[in-house]
Formats: sequence, structure tokens, C-alpha cells
Amino acid sequence: MIIATNVTKKFGKLTALNNVSVTCNRGQSISLIGPNGSGKTTFIKCLLGMVVPDSGFITFNQQNISHDWQYRQHIGYMPQTGRYPENMTIAQIFDMMKDIRKKTNPVLDEELVKLFELENISSKRMRTLSGGTRQKVSAALAFLFSPDVLILDEPTAGLDPVATEILKDKIRKEKAKGKLLFITSHILSDLEDIITEVIYMQDGDLRFHKSLAQLQEDTGEMRLSRAIAQVMQKRPS
Repeated sequence: MIIATNVTKKFGKLTALNNVSVTCNRGQSISLIGPNGSGKTTFIKCLLGMVVPDSGFITFNQQNISHDWQYRQHIGYMPQTGRYPENMTIAQIFDMMKDIRKKTNPVLDEELVKLFELENISSKRMRTLSGGTRQKVSAALAFLFSPDVLILDEPTAGLDPVATEILKDKIRKEKAKGKLLFITSHILSDLEDIITEVIYMQDGDLRFHKSLAQLQEDTGEMRLSRAIAQVMQKRPS
């Protein structure tokens, strides 16, 4: 579904992505893991078309994304920090997005809007919202247009325990529908019952892409956090 082939991106002397190749298919729930500065965010931005690789390419359903920006209508993106027009209300933000995408995404999924009770505070302006409420807005927008692919960057950051479980349940539902999910998180315990695959990056390099079961077997650790800790302690050969 999404294939990155020899993707390289440099910012000055910094190599953010170094010849990264990976294949991601429907039904996979992939945890994108690595220390700060590993290239995770740059890779996500390349998938979204927000950053153009210096070399290599990415295909979505066998079409090069650099030649067809329409693929983005099939992706729901939840950024780590959502930035919205501060003077707009929650309702206006949703109306704006619906107006932009109504022709390409006629089927709406408003389950998170209801579960997060955003309708009750829809008249509040974005500048007045707490970080946790902004996260709820970002999550609801990511799922709103029933996308085939979900890219969730630190989705539970700032959420209270109840909201975290609501979001995790929603992710499980989408996973069960056979969608492709990318999830980054520093709270690895949030991912253990959700993910099927692990992509580990370090210093712009793809260290490995393997199933969670294979990672557990290779490290002898059942807990994802312990398995990743073991990987991080090893120097690359």
C-alpha cells in the first residue's frame, strides 16, 4: 500500500533520512520508534508530502506520490501538536474541514466527536482550549473522514486516562477493519496490545522493520518497552 524506496533527505549537513526503504501494507498496525532525532518525524512528513525527499521515492497504491497529491485524501493525520486558527471555534474548525473535503470524503465518522463530548464545547475558541482538549480535536479530525491510512504522532500525549482509553479503543476498531496505521509514542505501554509491526529508526537509518512477535523472539522480551530498551543499548554493527 505504501512503499518507500531508498528515501534520503538532508537538511544542510544533517542527514535526516539515509536511504530508507520500507513496505507497509493494509491491516498492519506499525509502531514507528526511535530516539529523538532519529528521523521519525521527517519520515512521517515525507509520507504526507510535507517534505520532498532529495532522492528515492514513495508510492501509495503503486502511484508515485510526487505525481499525484490526491492520495492524501485517504490519510488521516493526528500531529503531536495540533496548530489551528486561534480565533476559530471548535465547530468552525470542523465545518471548515468538512467543507474542504466533502467532495472526496462524503462518509463521516463522528464517533470520537461524540465520545469526547466535543459537541458540548463546540462554541469554545481554540485559543482557550487546554492541551488535552486540543488533542481530542486533533484525534477526532484524524478519524473524521474514514481514511484508509491513519498516521498518529504521540496520540495519547496530554490525554487523561479516560480519553486515552477511548482513543485506544477507537484505534483497535480501525485496526480490526484492516486499515494501515502508523503510531509513534514514547509511552510504549500504550502500544503493546495495538501494534503488529515495529519500525525502528536511529540517526536517520532504518535499523529494522519486523513483526512484534519476531522482535519479542529476537530479544527474549515480551514487553515492548524492554525489547526496545535492549535494542537501543546495542551499538549498530
